[in-house]
Amino acid sequence: MRVLESKFVNDFIDMAQEGYEQGWHERNGGNLSYRIRAHEVEAIRERFQENAAWSPIGAAVPELAGEFFLVTGTGRFFRNIRPDPEACLGIIEIDGTGENYRLCWGYVEGGRPTSELPTHLLNHQVKKRVTGGRHRIIYHAHTTNIIALSFVLPLKDEIFTRELWEMATECPVVFPEGIGMIDWMVPGGREIGVATSHLMEKYNAVIWAMHGMFCSGATFDETFGLMHTIEKSAEILVKVMSMTDKKRQTITPDNFRALEKGFSITLDERFLFEKNGGAD
Repeated sequence: MRVLESKFVNDFIDMAQEGYEQGWHERNGGNLSYRIRAHEVEAIRERFQENAAWSPIGAAVPELAGEFFLVTGTGRFFRNIRPDPEACLGIIEIDGTGENYRLCWGYVEGGRPTSELPTHLLNHQVKKRVTGGRHRIIYHAHTTNIIALSFVLPLKDEIFTRELWEMATECPVVFPEGIGMIDWMVPGGREIGVATSHLMEKYNAVIWAMHGMFCSGATFDETFGLMHTIEKSAEILVKVMSMTDKKRQTITPDNFRALEKGFSITLDERFLFEKNGGAD
């Protein structure tokens, strides 16, 4: 089978295109990676190049040793993924130590994986462990309204989670575990990757202040849907805050608690604090 005939590759391309059409991927902004299933690898292995050189990841991910990933390339534009996937995407293999990778397919114009590969792989390692292997996708996008809110809300998990939950009843159902927050850091290196992966131990979405958001999920639909829901909630909050500094009515802590039984979810009580007015 040709690589571009694989369903997972086409689902990956479709998701990237949808993110671009949402306006989340200006220029070469954002990145996406998928941990490939063993049977998917075997179906296309004959198309892989052999004996490529190993390169350092920049972080140690021993729990991903021997795994294969489809990853967007550094400097590549999401708008070009659909028309030119072989230039914009690559499949990489992780070595037995979890410290190096090599190119198996793609980046035909001489590219390499996203500069945020350490963050992606550190997050994949955590989500593989805490979800029993169910999560396979890490998605980073420059979500406009989330970035805007990181300039005006306190950079605290509790504040962002509560404010976004209040914007639509479905929000605590879609992300009942809440959202993690990271203050501004230099992107692309091990340090921010480690900080993000620590939060991914308990969250499926992490916001980088003044930069964007990372989401994790089991399927492309689930992961994109999480990103889309959070960003739409942020858009509603931006509109509310542009109209008033105090909501006349909102979803209350007891309202949230009533959702737990109806939707079989568990909400952390630290997000259900009593408020005196607007965002604290």
